[in-house]
Amino acid sequence: MAELKRALGFWSTLSLAIASIMGTGLFFGVSIGSSYTGNAIILAWIILSVVAIYISMFFAELVSMYPKAGGVYEFSKHAYNRFFSFILGWIAWVVGNLSNALLVAAAIDYLIPGQSKVLLKIGISVFFIILLNLVAYFGIEASAVVLISFAVISISVLMSFIFPGIFKINTSNYFPFFSLGLSSLSVAIFFIFESFFGWESATYLAEETKEPKTVIPFAIIAGTIIVGILGILTAVVSLGIIPWNVLAVSSAPLAIVSMNIFGEIGMKILNIGISITLIGSAASGVITMPRLLLALARDKLFISQLSSIHEKFKTPYKAIIFQTIVSLMIFGMAFGRYNSMLRLLLPLGLVMYFFVILSVLVLRRKEPQIKRTFKVPFVKIGSVALLIFIAGIIFAWAFSDPSAIYTLKLGFSLILVSVPIYMLLEIYYNPDAIIKINDSLAYITLMTESITLPRSIRKEILALLGNIAGKKVLEFGCSVGTLTMHLAESVTKDGRVFATDFSRKDLLITRKRLSKRGHSHVIVVHDEHQVNRVHPSIPHVDAIVSIGMMGYLQDVKKVLREMRDLLPYGGKIVFVDYADFFKLIPNVAWLSNDRVIENIFREAGFSVFVTRKKGLFWNYVFVYGIKFHENIPYV
Repeated sequence: MAELKRALGFWSTLSLAIASIMGTGLFFGVSIGSSYTGNAIILAWIILSVVAIYISMFFAELVSMYPKAGGVYEFSKHAYNRFFSFILGWIAWVVGNLSNALLVAAAIDYLIPGQSKVLLKIGISVFFIILLNLVAYFGIEASAVVLISFAVISISVLMSFIFPGIFKINTSNYFPFFSLGLSSLSVAIFFIFESFFGWESATYLAEETKEPKTVIPFAIIAGTIIVGILGILTAVVSLGIIPWNVLAVSSAPLAIVSMNIFGEIGMKILNIGISITLIGSAASGVITMPRLLLALARDKLFISQLSSIHEKFKTPYKAIIFQTIVSLMIFGMAFGRYNSMLRLLLPLGLVMYFFVILSVLVLRRKEPQIKRTFKVPFVKIGSVALLIFIAGIIFAWAFSDPSAIYTLKLGFSLILVSVPIYMLLEIYYNPDAIIKINDSLAYITLMTESITLPRSIRKEILALLGNIAGKKVLEFGCSVGTLTMHLAESVTKDGRVFATDFSRKDLLITRKRLSKRGHSHVIVVHDEHQVNRVHPSIPHVDAIVSIGMMGYLQDVKKVLREMRDLLPYGGKIVFVDYADFFKLIPNVAWLSNDRVIENIFREAGFSVFVTRKKGLFWNYVFVYGIKFHENIPYV
């Protein structure tokens, strides 16, 4: 199996850190922040930079402990439980997608100012998103070259703005410094905090970095310091040249400042440079986000197919393709909505960082024995101070912004979406959770059986089994008895049905239904280990039928061999499972390939056909055939 390739050194990792941390706040923050606190936005930048450097140390310690591709998810997996780590991984993914969309939208606004030429803006944005994903697809070396190039351009663009601008500063513009009072300072900090969002991006490439335990911590801290200095200097120069009340109403504040420094032509050139810088920041997210999906998929907390690594390019190519589609969709939502998307992004990101910071405290107590190549200084008092700081600026914004409650509700709903997704994934992949969830949903399964297993599918299954009157049939996974009733009638009183399942509540319902209809020739067997075996009490049978169990099996070949031992030569099997759940979530990876299914059954001693049928909410995979003799080829 292919693995990720370790190809990143210190400079490429530092470049990634700079590009990923450098958010839109460096280019729009002076405008938004000064509208709340005037010239004191400079003080806000200084405070935030100190806080950001300290937060970067928390990421440094965590990645020195767990240099894995999952980043935020990997850290929380060790600090919290499986469910909560998925929630934080989901938030990290949402935050990453919103950040990327915001960066691309901001880049195009600087490149093509104004509200016109919408189609051109969309076309250029789509081109860049696809181009960056192609770079990510074709290997980490190409990605490293791109990241270093963008980092050099980003620093050069800001330096070319800052140094000439210093000589144009009018110090009288800084007075009065606290024109809007200190009370709004925390709100200004809230809005420029996005300038530092992205510490997690460098951690996603830990498995592709040489000596990640030492390289990444240093790169994250150094990158934060560089971005902090650039942010402070940009604010100082901007406010020193243009009064804050003018910048506060500008949609592209650096364009006004650069016009004053360089003139119209120079402004246009600098705007192109700023656009490239913002695209570079988006590139870091585009390149790193699929690694988060890879980590989730490895742990069966996302679509398992996304864990595949390209044999040649050594990249998570399926995750990259999936991420490309999602990025285009999110961009479509974010286009032309910078302020509203920023308000949505900020509380989600701050909540994520809140729990990342808290995880360091948890892990210091929970796993003190793990070696840390970097340790956060003053971690106890520092963690408490940071958590209070983050909570404080969120509350300050919530009380000052009339739209905050609506935005918080929207953000909370995005988090809540992850709960049913988690449950669906657990139903597919986690044997322990499968039993608990099936037990809890037993009566809902009964009420919705006409949807989950329509009569047309039941009739087709019975037709494939043929005449089973007077025969013995194993129903492997009977659920609430939906098909069991039909099997009981088809085998008649002279036959036997052995109905097994791992859910006690499902079987309780099945027994009641069978008793009501007088089907005493059906033997119901509870087997909590059904995902790994056929119950040892099951005798030889003439046919085996199974609905929705293939995706649950932990050792498919073992279970199939045990089934083969129960059947005579020519004994029939009919397996039906669900694919593309809600037309979005596929089943386990091996069920997505017909040839793989055929080979697995063939190796176990069955000759089968594989067909697929479309359903309303999902598609069905039919696997049916016979137990064959070694000397007899396929049916």
